[in-house]
Amino acid sequence: MTKRKQATVMMLLVLLCCGIMAWVDGILSPPYAIKSAIKVILFLTVPLLFSRFGTALDFRSLFRANRQGMKLALGLAIPLYLLILGAYFLLKDVFDFSQVTTALTGNIGVNKDNFVFVALYIAFVNSLLEEFFFRGFAYLSLARVLPEKTASLFSAAVFALYHVAIMRGWFSVWVFVIAMVGLLAGGLIFNALNARHKSIYPSWFVHASANFAINTIGFILFGIL
Repeated sequence: MTKRKQATVMMLLVLLCCGIMAWVDGILSPPYAIKSAIKVILFLTVPLLFSRFGTALDFRSLFRANRQGMKLALGLAIPLYLLILGAYFLLKDVFDFSQVTTALTGNIGVNKDNFVFVALYIAFVNSLLEEFFFRGFAYLSLARVLPEKTASLFSAAVFALYHVAIMRGWFSVWVFVIAMVGLLAGGLIFNALNARHKSIYPSWFVHASANFAINTIGFILFGIL
């Protein structure tokens, strides 16, 4: 398979998987456990099958720990957690965040009783799954057959658009726009971290920290904290 054909197939697979997940999130809206199982099939199994029956990809290298990269990720993770949490407290009286819990409960059955489990899954497992798919498959692997900047922009843009269906109905229009811009910028930053260290661990640490911050806000909104 030529590099051009490989890049085309990989990009189409990424778009197809994200499109299916958008339909699952936005239209089908199954219970969270079923949605998570579908996501594992699309974001983990599909890339592995492509590597097995299409063009072999070196996924093992994505999980090589780099001490310098870990230190940098931890140095970014803590300030990011505080920044997101601080932004919430600064803006909670300006924007209405009550729609978040309503949307979570109505769309995928996440409520006060099961939010602790969901929060832990999102922080550790879901973030790693997304990093493998968006940064490992849709960026680092894609950058081997496409210009690095093109692969990075594609990965970040798809990462942001993928969250449209997930966050449907969570916020007002302006908060939603700010969130999308933040996700695009975050995707580019994650790519830069991983490009430097050739591993998905740096972005996973930062991604998990952002999820921890959002989950902390969720605990507050659900009245757990």
